[in-house]
Amino acid sequence: MPLFQLLLLAIIQGITEFLPISSSGHLILLPGLTGMQDQGQVIDVAVHVGTLGAVVLYFWDDVREALGGIPRLLRGKTDTPGARMAFLLIIATIPGVLFGLFLAITGIDDKLRSVAVIGWTMLIFGVVLFIADRRGDSGRAAKDWTLRDALVLGLWQAVALIPGTSRSGICITGALFGGFDRQAAAKISMLMSIPMILASAAYLSGEVIATADARAAIDGTIAAFFSFLSALLALVLMMRLLKSVSFTPYVIYRVLLGAFLLWWAYA
Repeated sequence: MPLFQLLLLAIIQGITEFLPISSSGHLILLPGLTGMQDQGQVIDVAVHVGTLGAVVLYFWDDVREALGGIPRLLRGKTDTPGARMAFLLIIATIPGVLFGLFLAITGIDDKLRSVAVIGWTMLIFGVVLFIADRRGDSGRAAKDWTLRDALVLGLWQAVALIPGTSRSGICITGALFGGFDRQAAAKISMLMSIPMILASAAYLSGEVIATADARAAIDGTIAAFFSFLSALLALVLMMRLLKSVSFTPYVIYRVLLGAFLLWWAYA
């Protein structure tokens, strides 16, 4: 694959994975609107591994705490912050995994990869994010999330398997409706991405390992590295901006892009 396309895919994935504007939607649109070749599963897995590395590094203290709590969780105890966090992250991941398997088994996932679907989800869930941002926040912090929150946000996250919805966007929306402040909503969304990306990568890894060659491995390494850098930059900027800026700029982008895609699809 040409180096330019690898860099473009990596940067798009890295930036859009954590911003509430849909990484999968942009990756689907790139070949559809530009005529570039489809990147294939090797690159898909690679860029997701890159973004996974970025979120783990940025939230390392929380990740380390959750990892440290796994031994107690395996003994059936959630009496430490780490064990509780690990438990809630697992619970929040289950709906997405089940819904993802349903879409894959039925073949519906392929039918959803269209410009029209992405246009509608960009537009609709952009408006929903705007409403949540205006009406949600009642000051709850990330440490306040409960088992009920994990279940509800897990269901929101499952909806993100529809291209164009945005995994981070829909989780942030759900957290805002749950009363979390903007930074807490974003943090919870990012932490929820870790097991979800791991589950997605594990699902795709079998075919990737079976079909990958030396060239594909090199391409994947390049894509993962630049995806990591762009994702880390996007995370740092977004978390800092949320101290003083609402989600409105992302909403405007989603609405404009959604309207353009619907015009493109139906014109």
